Formats: sequence, C-alpha cells, structure tokens
Amino acid sequence: MIERLLAAEAALSRDELDHAQRLFGQVVEADPRNAMAVVGLAQVLARRGDTEAARQLLAHALEIDPDEAAARRLLAELEAVPAQAPVAASAPAQPSGVAPATHPGAAAGPPAPSRSRVESRGLLARLRRLLRIG
Repeated sequence: MIERLLAAEAALSRDELDHAQRLFGQVVEADPRNAMAVVGLAQVLARRGDTEAARQLLAHALEIDPDEAAARRLLAELEAVPAQAPVAASAPAQPSGVAPATHPGAAAGPPAPSRSRVESRGLLARLRRLLRIG
C-alpha cells in the first residue's frame, strides 16, 4: 500500500491528476480508513476546483485521524476560499459585442463537463458510499 501512496503522491506532484486520483482511490478502496489516501483524493479534487467535495473528504479524513496535519493544512487553505460548486473548464473570453462562434447543429446551453470532472464525480460518489458520508 505504501508504494501505491508514494506513486500517487509523485503523480500529484507532476500534476497527473487522473493517475493520482486512480492510485489514491485504489488505496481507499483497499483500506477505507487510510486518512492519507483520503487527503490525497481531497488534494486532487481541490486542484480540479471541486472545493466542496474536497472539504467533505478532508472532514472525513479528520474523523479517521484527528491529528492528520495535511488534512488540517489543506482544510485551512480551503476555508480561506468561499465554498463553490465545481467550475467547468472556461472558454476563452470573447471581445465585447462579439457573439461566440457556433457551428450548425450545436446545442445551446452549458458545456458538457470534462471527462476528468465526470470521473471525479463518479469516484466521489463511490467514495461516499464506501465511507458512508454525505
């Protein structure tokens, strides 16, 4: 398990969020009481902009281990930022008065969530069921 945690931390440090999420998720699935892996997943979600889900995971990590320093540190950082829903990847700003270009048959409405955002939501739902939170 420690090798997987180290590999996940290395992937996170290289900003390989999908890989880090997969590895941290595997550790949590094998050991739901591993606070370090839960914190790692929270770090991934925070980097993706899903601060509310990250806060929930950090609170759970602190339930597992009230002395988990990384959870306390990241939670303090997130508390300094107002709670918000996940932010979809933003499109480049359009000059004032210029309508965004569309192609025929394009559906109006919000952009579809990115693949990694959808994967994050699926992982978060599985983690909530596994950890019995929220």
